[in-house]
Amino acid sequence: MPEGTMHPRKITTTCCIAGGGPAGMMLGFLLARAGIDVTVVEKHSDFLRDFRGDTIHPSTLEVMKELGLLDRFLARPHEKAFNIHGQFGDETLMVADFTHLPVTCGFIAFMPQWEFLDFLADEARAFPNFTLLRSTEATNILSTNGTITGLECMSADGPIKIEATLTVAADGRGSTVRQVAGMVPQNLGAPMDVLWMHIPKRGDEQSKSFGRFDAGRILILIDRNTYWQAAFVIPKGGLDAIKARGLEAFRAEIMALSPALADNIDALASWDDIKLLTVAVDRLHTWHKPGLLVIGDAAHAMSPVGGVGINLAIQDAVATANLLHDPLRRQCLTNKDLAAVQSRRMWPTKLTQAAQVAAQNRVIAPALASGQAMKLPLPLRILKRFPVLARIPARLIGMGVRPEHVHSPAISAR
Repeated sequence: MPEGTMHPRKITTTCCIAGGGPAGMMLGFLLARAGIDVTVVEKHSDFLRDFRGDTIHPSTLEVMKELGLLDRFLARPHEKAFNIHGQFGDETLMVADFTHLPVTCGFIAFMPQWEFLDFLADEARAFPNFTLLRSTEATNILSTNGTITGLECMSADGPIKIEATLTVAADGRGSTVRQVAGMVPQNLGAPMDVLWMHIPKRGDEQSKSFGRFDAGRILILIDRNTYWQAAFVIPKGGLDAIKARGLEAFRAEIMALSPALADNIDALASWDDIKLLTVAVDRLHTWHKPGLLVIGDAAHAMSPVGGVGINLAIQDAVATANLLHDPLRRQCLTNKDLAAVQSRRMWPTKLTQAAQVAAQNRVIAPALASGQAMKLPLPLRILKRFPVLARIPARLIGMGVRPEHVHSPAISAR
């Protein structure tokens, strides 16, 4: 070994998970709860990263109830949305009503993602077989005779080799593990990107999250108690053109869609206050190789339409724990077991992405391309005439196509 090169520290575990996002942390918690030795590696030192998915849908809240964690979870800071409204041109309507869903919590909880991930980490630490390695980035895979046997990682203290029966790539849409494993997703296309920003609220503003579609512009406002989390939807690759018109023109576009923001729009003092989310919709054809499983955004990047990405990731984690805890415990994991996870989750992934792509192509893209006041598309005209139908999109958004339920066992926490 060359002089100055550190010998990698070695760790042996049953399951090694790359990525401490929603899929990785939920799977790590569930497997530890089932008595499986699990190590989660997270490249950041904490979870304090802004402008991430903050919507916790009724399906995820139902999982929390099944785990006996709901009351503790809802004690964390959050806001509730019992319905979603949209304004299309001059017409306003309720597009989703969650109050009639057959679940314990008929609402979406808007919770900062760091609160959600910290909560899972705190609960997982109660099990002695759970390890979270922060400031540790997966850089490569280990393999023996065509089977992936773990990860090479770089931590703040030097290199680490983690040997594992199962390696899970839950490291997001830019997955390093997926890339080094030679797995390339199919791009399904997205006609837009999103600019995220915080705009302070006045004390007298009503609390109601909504979307505004009009004359080539789309603005989504999510109430976060003391501020609006605002999403301004732009044509794909359109940021340079917006910057060329100047920050003042951009702020004027926002005020045209929501005049109530005028008093605090100066909070957008520079382009540094505005973050670009490059929208991608893609998925892997095959989510697994011997010894490796890919889940969450690494397996299927979702559009922000409906805000369902975090909840699809949670459903992946629940299904993975349900199907794999027993073969992992008995040390008899096969590629057939990994294929069963994909078989379980591919169908809801395809249907959800198909609905997102349809919304992108039939509603969002025409709205962005139009320079005239928007008129309600036919499906929304029907929804306006029959408000009871708002339960249908609520079901698709709030519960998903195939909501998962916890069937993995639980050992006693320390």
